[in-house]
Amino acid sequence: MLSADIALLVIGGSAVAGFVSGLAGFAFGLVAMVFWAWALPPQAIGPMLVVGSLVGQMLTVHTVRSQIRPKIIGPFIAGGIVGVPIGATLLPFIDPVGFRIGAGLLMIVYCGVMLAAKDLPTVTAGGAWADGGVGVVGGILGGIAGLVGPAPTIWCMLRGHNKDTQRAICQSFFIAMQSLTLVTYALTGLIGKQTLVLFGWMLPSSLLFAWLGSRLYRRLSDTAFRRVLLALLFASGVALLGSSLVHAIK
Repeated sequence: MLSADIALLVIGGSAVAGFVSGLAGFAFGLVAMVFWAWALPPQAIGPMLVVGSLVGQMLTVHTVRSQIRPKIIGPFIAGGIVGVPIGATLLPFIDPVGFRIGAGLLMIVYCGVMLAAKDLPTVTAGGAWADGGVGVVGGILGGIAGLVGPAPTIWCMLRGHNKDTQRAICQSFFIAMQSLTLVTYALTGLIGKQTLVLFGWMLPSSLLFAWLGSRLYRRLSDTAFRRVLLALLFASGVALLGSSLVHAIK
């Protein structure tokens, strides 16, 4: 049985992470980790992050369904499918704490500079091959540390896509990658009875607040949406760096 404190932590973390994910289209895992990292076993957190993010993505993707175009989204997903096993293969040879510290610093510096800039640069070169390459990078980062979001999110901003096209690309990519990860978890027996109980506590608040976040998303302009994404990525970098440093000190 879950204690009352743990149950409240699961519900509260799901609510906050669900709202942010519904608003921005990503970051469920990065936000939820702030609440869950010190109270739940890692074996449960991994599947919880994937399921919470996946159901939120599937609930809110309808807000941009008219922008889901396989020709644009396909290269990202194809690249991600290639990248995930590469990242998983590299994982035993990489210090995960050092990797997260580096990723956190990169996100802080890059997003800080972009927030300070009045206009973001626009990248038009590379076409579908460049998009696929970014998908590979996202897959590798996901396979190593579960960080599938930052690479495609930043790339879509640099491409100059409007907020609906950007969200359609990223959410489709996340759904594909998280579905692949969830199937892997199920096949390897990582989803046990205790994890299923945690799913039951997590999903109602996650879904409700993801829906509320998606309602607010519709009110944002393209410029406001980009700044929200950069601010969230910056905050995620700070959280990632802080938690990694704590583990490194231990």
